[in-house]
Amino acid sequence: MSQHILVVEDEPSIAELISINLTHAGYTVSRALQADEALQLLRNSKPDLVILDWMMPGKSGVQFARELRSSPSTQAIPILMLTAKGEEADKVLGLDAGADDYVTKPFSPKELVARVKALLRRHVFEVVEEKAFVLGPMQLDPVAHRLTIRVSDNTSKALALGPTEFRLMQFLMANPERVHSRTHLLDNVWGNEVYIEERTVDVHIKRLRAALAPFACDHFVETVRGSGYRITKNPVNT
Repeated sequence: MSQHILVVEDEPSIAELISINLTHAGYTVSRALQADEALQLLRNSKPDLVILDWMMPGKSGVQFARELRSSPSTQAIPILMLTAKGEEADKVLGLDAGADDYVTKPFSPKELVARVKALLRRHVFEVVEEKAFVLGPMQLDPVAHRLTIRVSDNTSKALALGPTEFRLMQFLMANPERVHSRTHLLDNVWGNEVYIEERTVDVHIKRLRAALAPFACDHFVETVRGSGYRITKNPVNT
């Protein structure tokens, strides 16, 4: 069965161009002109990936991305943001909203399809190791795709993470106390075939820490100046 892509784009000609190229690449494609229409489609069938335009009538793509990330039923769906906004601040805003990757208009259809393939490869990748990773009060189960945090002797709470943040946390917990450069994280979490800037790592680290902060676990993820990031068993600021 082919993988299903939902294209949320209000310009019919662009939506058609994307759909044709994705269909030729072997994907099943659904289309929506705006966020409300996309929500209806999501209720009927959950896609494997969403391509989301930034500028749409009514609810913007950034607003819609935040909604998808805040809902348990859609928070794990990879999001590729598509927009004419190409400044670094705009890219960061899109990533902060929950996008996993970013393509600027005008775009190459071949590059777009390559990014879709890369995102889907990363999303469906499963770690063979079944043993859960444990660090401090945190436990990550790669098979169940779940991160839980112990809040009392008898109570743990599941943490809602986007797919990229989960993979990032998984890699860090699998390699505790080791310092990883941004390039090393890009190669191991994103894959070196993806067109991703090093700044993207900083954005996703920030999002990961924000998700851990309500449980006072954000200090486990440390910045090593001039080198990169690591996760530690003994954070300095707790």
